[in-house]
Amino acid sequence: MVKLSVIVPFYNVRTYASDTLRSLRANAREDFEFILVDDCSTDGTAQLLRRAEDELPGAVLRRHETNGGLATARNTGLDAARGRYIAFLDGDDWVAPGHYARLLALTEALGCDFVRTDHVRANGRARTVRRVPHGPRGVVGDPRDAILPATRTTSVDYAFAWAGLYHRRLLDRGLLHFTDGLRTAEDRPWIWRLHREAESFAVLGLLSHFYRRGVATSLTQIGDVRRLDFLRAYDQVVTDTAADRDADLLLPKAVRTYCAVVAHHLGAVDAFEPAVARELRSRGAAALGRLPQRLLDEALDSMDVQRASRVRGLRRRAVLTKRTAAA
Repeated sequence: MVKLSVIVPFYNVRTYASDTLRSLRANAREDFEFILVDDCSTDGTAQLLRRAEDELPGAVLRRHETNGGLATARNTGLDAARGRYIAFLDGDDWVAPGHYARLLALTEALGCDFVRTDHVRANGRARTVRRVPHGPRGVVGDPRDAILPATRTTSVDYAFAWAGLYHRRLLDRGLLHFTDGLRTAEDRPWIWRLHREAESFAVLGLLSHFYRRGVATSLTQIGDVRRLDFLRAYDQVVTDTAADRDADLLLPKAVRTYCAVVAHHLGAVDAFEPAVARELRSRGAAALGRLPQRLLDEALDSMDVQRASRVRGLRRRAVLTKRTAAA
Protein backbone atom coordinates (compact mmCIF):
# COMPACT_ATOMS: atom_id res chain seq x y z
CA MET A 1 0.00 0.00 0.00
CA VAL A 2 1.25 3.50 -0.83
CA LYS A 3 1.08 5.60 2.32
CA LEU A 4 2.26 8.91 0.83
CA SER A 5 2.28 10.50 -2.62
CA VAL A 6 4.55 13.54 -3.07
CA ILE A 7 3.67 15.55 -6.20
CA VAL A 8 6.60 17.51 -7.64
CA PRO A 9 6.11 19.68 -10.77
CA PHE A 10 9.23 20.74 -12.67
CA TYR A 11 9.59 23.41 -15.34
CA ASN A 12 13.00 24.65 -16.50
CA VAL A 13 14.67 24.30 -13.10
CA ARG A 14 17.72 22.32 -14.15
CA THR A 15 19.95 24.43 -11.87
CA TYR A 16 17.99 23.39 -8.78
CA ALA A 17 16.35 20.08 -9.67
CA SER A 18 19.30 17.98 -8.52
CA ASP A 19 18.97 19.41 -4.98
CA THR A 20 15.26 18.65 -5.02
CA LEU A 21 15.81 15.07 -6.21
CA ARG A 22 18.57 14.46 -3.65
CA SER A 23 16.24 15.56 -0.87
CA LEU A 24 13.57 13.14 -2.12
CA ARG A 25 16.12 10.33 -2.12
CA ALA A 26 16.88 11.16 1.53
CA ASN A 27 13.14 10.77 2.26
CA ALA A 28 12.48 7.57 0.29
CA ARG A 29 10.53 4.76 1.91
CA GLU A 30 8.96 1.60 0.52
CA ASP A 31 5.45 2.99 0.98
CA PHE A 32 6.23 6.44 -0.47
CA GLU A 33 5.89 7.47 -4.13
CA PHE A 34 7.30 10.60 -5.75
CA ILE A 35 5.28 11.76 -8.77
CA LEU A 36 7.62 13.87 -10.91
CA VAL A 37 5.71 15.99 -13.43
CA ASP A 38 7.78 17.53 -16.21
CA ASP A 39 5.75 20.47 -17.49
CA CYS A 40 7.43 20.43 -20.93
CA SER A 41 10.84 21.68 -19.79
CA THR A 42 13.29 22.82 -22.46
CA ASP A 43 16.48 23.36 -20.44
CA GLY A 44 17.70 19.86 -19.63
CA THR A 45 15.39 19.26 -16.66
CA ALA A 46 13.71 16.42 -18.58
CA GLN A 47 16.96 14.48 -18.80
CA LEU A 48 17.50 14.74 -15.04
CA LEU A 49 13.98 13.45 -14.44
CA ARG A 50 14.39 10.52 -16.81
CA ARG A 51 17.49 9.49 -14.88
CA ALA A 52 15.65 9.96 -11.58
CA GLU A 53 12.87 7.67 -12.79
CA ASP A 54 15.44 4.84 -12.77
CA GLU A 55 17.50 5.86 -9.74
CA LEU A 56 15.04 7.36 -7.22
CA PRO A 57 13.06 4.75 -5.25
CA GLY A 58 9.32 5.30 -5.69
CA ALA A 59 9.70 7.71 -8.63
CA VAL A 60 6.81 7.97 -11.10
CA LEU A 61 7.42 10.23 -14.10
CA ARG A 62 4.72 12.10 -16.01
CA ARG A 63 5.46 14.50 -18.88
CA HIS A 64 3.36 17.22 -20.49
CA GLU A 65 3.69 17.73 -24.23
CA THR A 66 2.83 21.41 -23.79
CA ASN A 67 3.48 23.69 -20.85
CA GLY A 68 0.35 24.02 -18.75
CA GLY A 69 1.53 25.84 -15.64
CA LEU A 70 1.80 24.85 -12.00
CA ALA A 71 -1.90 24.25 -11.36
CA THR A 72 -2.23 21.90 -14.33
CA ALA A 73 0.98 20.06 -13.43
CA ARG A 74 -0.19 19.50 -9.87
CA ASN A 75 -3.51 18.18 -11.18
CA THR A 76 -1.62 15.68 -13.34
CA GLY A 77 0.11 14.49 -10.19
CA LEU A 78 -3.15 14.28 -8.25
CA ASP A 79 -4.70 12.15 -11.00
CA ALA A 80 -1.79 9.71 -10.72
CA ALA A 81 -1.51 9.67 -6.91
CA ARG A 82 -2.18 6.39 -5.08
CA GLY A 83 -1.23 7.41 -1.56
CA ARG A 84 -3.38 7.65 1.53
CA TYR A 85 -1.84 11.07 2.10
CA ILE A 86 -0.82 13.74 -0.44
CA ALA A 87 2.04 16.25 -0.25
CA PHE A 88 3.37 18.82 -2.71
CA LEU A 89 6.91 20.01 -3.38
CA ASP A 90 8.02 22.54 -5.99
CA GLY A 91 10.79 21.49 -8.34
CA ASP A 92 13.23 24.14 -7.09
CA ASP A 93 12.68 23.58 -3.34
CA TRP A 94 13.90 20.85 -1.01
CA VAL A 95 13.14 19.09 2.29
CA ALA A 96 15.41 17.83 5.04
CA PRO A 97 16.13 14.10 5.43
CA GLY A 98 13.24 12.35 7.18
CA HIS A 99 10.87 15.29 6.70
CA TYR A 100 8.02 13.28 5.20
CA ALA A 101 8.27 10.44 7.72
CA ARG A 102 7.98 12.92 10.62
CA LEU A 103 5.20 14.87 8.93
CA LEU A 104 3.23 11.71 8.22
CA ALA A 105 3.61 10.32 11.74
CA LEU A 106 2.44 13.56 13.35
CA THR A 107 -0.51 13.89 10.97
CA GLU A 108 -1.64 10.30 11.49
CA ALA A 109 -1.53 10.81 15.25
CA LEU A 110 -3.79 13.86 14.94
CA GLY A 111 -6.24 12.13 12.57
CA CYS A 112 -7.36 15.36 10.87
CA ASP A 113 -8.14 16.13 7.22
CA PHE A 114 -5.02 18.23 6.67
CA VAL A 115 -2.13 19.91 8.44
CA ARG A 116 -0.23 23.09 7.68
CA THR A 117 3.45 23.53 8.49
CA ASP A 118 5.91 26.32 9.07
CA HIS A 119 8.81 26.55 6.61
CA VAL A 120 12.23 28.06 6.00
CA ARG A 121 12.62 30.65 3.23
CA ALA A 122 15.95 30.39 1.45
CA ASN A 123 17.21 33.40 -0.52
CA GLY A 124 20.79 32.75 -1.53
CA ARG A 125 22.60 31.98 1.71
CA ALA A 126 20.02 33.76 3.88
CA ARG A 127 17.48 31.71 5.84
CA THR A 128 14.26 33.09 7.32
CA VAL A 129 11.65 31.22 9.34
CA ARG A 130 8.04 31.67 8.16
CA ARG A 131 5.23 30.63 10.49
CA VAL A 132 1.65 29.67 9.74
CA PRO A 133 -0.42 32.65 11.02
CA HIS A 134 -2.42 30.50 13.41
CA GLY A 135 -1.71 30.23 17.12
CA PRO A 136 -2.16 26.69 18.44
CA ARG A 137 0.33 24.01 17.30
CA GLY A 138 -0.62 20.35 17.25
CA VAL A 139 -4.27 21.07 18.14
CA VAL A 140 -7.07 19.87 15.85
CA GLY A 141 -9.65 22.52 15.01
CA ASP A 142 -12.26 23.60 12.48
CA PRO A 143 -10.58 25.07 9.36
CA ARG A 144 -13.50 27.46 8.89
CA ASP A 145 -12.66 29.09 12.20
CA ALA A 146 -9.18 29.98 10.92
CA ILE A 147 -10.36 32.21 8.04
CA LEU A 148 -11.18 35.28 10.13
CA PRO A 149 -10.72 38.00 11.34
CA ALA A 150 -10.89 40.01 8.13
CA THR A 151 -8.41 42.66 9.25
CA ARG A 152 -5.60 40.26 10.23
CA THR A 153 -3.37 37.82 8.38
CA THR A 154 -4.83 34.34 8.84
CA SER A 155 -4.29 30.79 7.63
CA VAL A 156 -5.94 31.44 4.24
CA ASP A 157 -3.26 34.06 3.57
CA TYR A 158 -0.57 31.39 4.05
CA ALA A 159 -1.56 29.65 0.85
CA PHE A 160 1.50 27.53 0.05
CA ALA A 161 0.17 24.12 -0.98
CA TRP A 162 3.52 22.48 -0.25
CA ALA A 163 3.43 23.59 3.39
CA GLY A 164 1.29 20.73 4.63
CA LEU A 165 -0.10 17.23 4.24
CA TYR A 166 -3.57 16.24 3.03
CA HIS A 167 -5.63 13.10 3.59
CA ARG A 168 -6.85 11.27 0.52
CA ARG A 169 -10.47 11.73 1.57
CA LEU A 170 -10.07 15.38 0.53
CA LEU A 171 -8.99 14.24 -2.94
CA ASP A 172 -11.95 11.87 -3.13
CA ARG A 173 -14.26 14.76 -2.24
CA GLY A 174 -12.84 16.91 -5.05
CA LEU A 175 -11.15 19.42 -2.74
CA LEU A 176 -7.51 19.03 -3.76
CA HIS A 177 -7.52 19.80 -7.48
CA PHE A 178 -6.47 23.27 -8.60
CA THR A 179 -8.20 25.55 -11.09
CA ASP A 180 -6.77 24.29 -14.36
CA GLY A 181 -4.68 26.77 -16.31
CA LEU A 182 -3.99 29.30 -13.54
CA ARG A 183 -0.38 30.44 -13.93
CA THR A 184 -0.06 32.24 -10.62
CA ALA A 185 -2.01 32.51 -7.33
CA GLU A 186 -3.33 29.01 -8.09
CA ASP A 187 -3.20 28.16 -4.40
CA ARG A 188 -5.49 31.05 -3.32
CA PRO A 189 -8.91 29.65 -4.33
CA TRP A 190 -7.55 26.24 -3.37
CA ILE A 191 -6.71 27.14 0.25
CA TRP A 192 -9.98 29.05 0.69
CA ARG A 193 -11.93 26.00 -0.50
CA LEU A 194 -10.04 23.75 1.91
CA HIS A 195 -10.76 26.01 4.85
CA ARG A 196 -14.43 26.34 3.95
CA GLU A 197 -15.16 22.68 3.18
CA ALA A 198 -12.74 20.40 5.05
CA GLU A 199 -13.80 19.27 8.50
CA SER A 200 -10.59 19.39 10.54
CA PHE A 201 -7.04 20.69 10.41
CA ALA A 202 -4.02 21.41 12.58
CA VAL A 203 -0.77 23.35 12.40
CA LEU A 204 2.65 21.79 12.98
CA GLY A 205 5.85 23.62 13.83
CA LEU A 206 8.14 21.60 11.56
CA LEU A 207 10.98 23.59 10.00
CA SER A 208 12.29 21.07 7.49
CA HIS A 209 10.79 22.40 4.24
CA PHE A 210 13.00 24.89 2.39
CA TYR A 211 11.34 27.31 -0.02
CA ARG A 212 13.75 28.84 -2.51
CA ARG A 213 13.22 32.51 -3.33
CA GLY A 214 14.77 34.65 -6.06
CA VAL A 215 14.65 31.99 -8.78
CA ALA A 216 14.96 33.70 -12.17
CA THR A 217 12.35 31.46 -13.84
CA SER A 218 9.74 32.03 -11.13
CA LEU A 219 6.70 34.03 -12.21
CA THR A 220 7.27 36.33 -9.24
CA GLN A 221 10.45 37.45 -11.05
CA ILE A 222 8.85 37.79 -14.49
CA GLY A 223 6.73 40.76 -15.57
CA ASP A 224 4.68 39.14 -18.31
CA VAL A 225 0.93 38.66 -18.62
CA ARG A 226 0.89 35.34 -16.80
CA ARG A 227 1.26 37.17 -13.51
CA LEU A 228 -2.15 38.77 -14.03
CA ASP A 229 -3.78 35.40 -13.39
CA PHE A 230 -4.00 36.57 -9.78
CA LEU A 231 -7.10 38.49 -10.90
CA ARG A 232 -8.78 35.29 -12.10
CA ALA A 233 -7.76 33.54 -8.91
CA TYR A 234 -9.23 36.18 -6.60
CA ASP A 235 -12.35 36.54 -8.74
CA GLN A 236 -12.87 32.86 -7.97
CA VAL A 237 -12.22 33.36 -4.26
CA VAL A 238 -14.85 36.11 -4.10
CA THR A 239 -17.40 34.23 -6.23
CA ASP A 240 -17.04 31.00 -4.26
CA THR A 241 -17.16 32.80 -0.92
CA ALA A 242 -20.27 34.73 -1.94
CA ALA A 243 -22.01 31.39 -2.43
CA ASP A 244 -20.97 30.08 1.00
CA ARG A 245 -23.48 29.58 3.79
CA ASP A 246 -21.50 32.09 5.89
CA ALA A 247 -21.00 34.62 3.10
CA ASP A 248 -21.99 37.55 5.32
CA LEU A 249 -19.14 36.71 7.68
CA LEU A 250 -16.47 35.57 5.22
CA LEU A 251 -16.93 37.85 2.21
CA PRO A 252 -15.44 40.96 3.88
CA LYS A 253 -12.21 38.99 4.37
CA ALA A 254 -12.17 37.88 0.71
CA VAL A 255 -12.77 41.43 -0.56
CA ARG A 256 -10.16 42.98 1.72
CA THR A 257 -7.57 40.38 0.71
CA TYR A 258 -8.31 41.01 -2.97
CA CYS A 259 -7.76 44.75 -2.43
CA ALA A 260 -4.49 44.12 -0.60
CA VAL A 261 -3.17 41.96 -3.45
CA VAL A 262 -4.20 44.52 -6.07
CA ALA A 263 -2.39 47.20 -4.05
CA HIS A 264 0.71 45.02 -3.87
CA HIS A 265 0.82 44.59 -7.64
CA LEU A 266 0.22 48.29 -8.24
CA GLY A 267 3.15 49.04 -5.94
CA ALA A 268 5.37 46.82 -8.09
CA VAL A 269 4.00 48.00 -11.44
CA ASP A 270 7.44 49.11 -12.69
CA ALA A 271 8.50 45.45 -12.75
CA PHE A 272 5.91 44.67 -15.41
CA GLU A 273 6.34 45.01 -19.15
CA PRO A 274 4.64 48.31 -20.23
CA ALA A 275 1.77 46.59 -22.05
CA VAL A 276 1.20 44.29 -19.06
CA ALA A 277 1.23 47.28 -16.68
CA ARG A 278 -1.53 48.89 -18.74
CA GLU A 279 -3.50 45.65 -18.71
CA LEU A 280 -3.02 45.38 -14.94
CA ARG A 281 -4.58 48.80 -14.45
CA SER A 282 -7.41 48.12 -16.89
CA ARG A 283 -8.31 44.66 -15.63
CA GLY A 284 -7.70 45.65 -12.01
CA ALA A 285 -10.14 48.56 -12.35
CA ALA A 286 -12.73 46.22 -13.85
CA ALA A 287 -12.22 43.77 -11.00
CA LEU A 288 -12.87 46.48 -8.41
CA GLY A 289 -16.09 47.33 -10.23
CA ARG A 290 -17.27 43.72 -9.85
CA LEU A 291 -16.79 43.67 -6.08
CA PRO A 292 -19.65 44.44 -3.65
CA GLN A 293 -19.16 48.19 -3.35
CA ARG A 294 -20.17 48.48 0.30
CA LEU A 295 -17.62 45.84 1.26
CA LEU A 296 -15.05 47.53 -0.96
CA ASP A 297 -15.61 50.81 0.92
CA GLU A 298 -15.21 49.02 4.26
CA ALA A 299 -12.08 47.24 3.10
CA LEU A 300 -10.41 50.45 1.93
CA ASP A 301 -11.32 52.24 5.16
CA SER A 302 -9.59 49.47 7.13
CA MET A 303 -6.33 49.48 5.13
CA ASP A 304 -3.27 51.66 5.62
CA VAL A 305 -3.20 54.93 3.72
CA GLN A 306 -0.61 53.95 1.12
CA ARG A 307 -2.32 50.77 -0.05
CA ALA A 308 -5.79 52.26 0.14
CA SER A 309 -4.68 55.24 -1.98
CA ARG A 310 -3.40 52.96 -4.72
CA VAL A 311 -6.67 51.04 -4.88
CA ARG A 312 -8.82 54.18 -4.66
CA GLY A 313 -6.91 55.66 -7.58
CA LEU A 314 -7.61 52.57 -9.64
CA ARG A 315 -11.24 52.66 -8.59
CA ARG A 316 -11.60 56.26 -9.81
CA ARG A 317 -10.19 55.10 -13.12
CA ALA A 318 -12.96 52.50 -13.37
CA VAL A 319 -15.63 55.12 -12.65
CA LEU A 320 -14.24 57.52 -15.27
CA THR A 321 -14.01 54.76 -17.83
CA LYS A 322 -17.62 53.78 -17.20
CA ARG A 323 -18.80 57.39 -17.53
CA THR A 324 -16.85 57.85 -20.74
CA ALA A 325 -18.36 54.69 -22.20
CA ALA A 326 -21.87 55.81 -21.20
CA ALA A 327 -21.40 59.20 -22.86
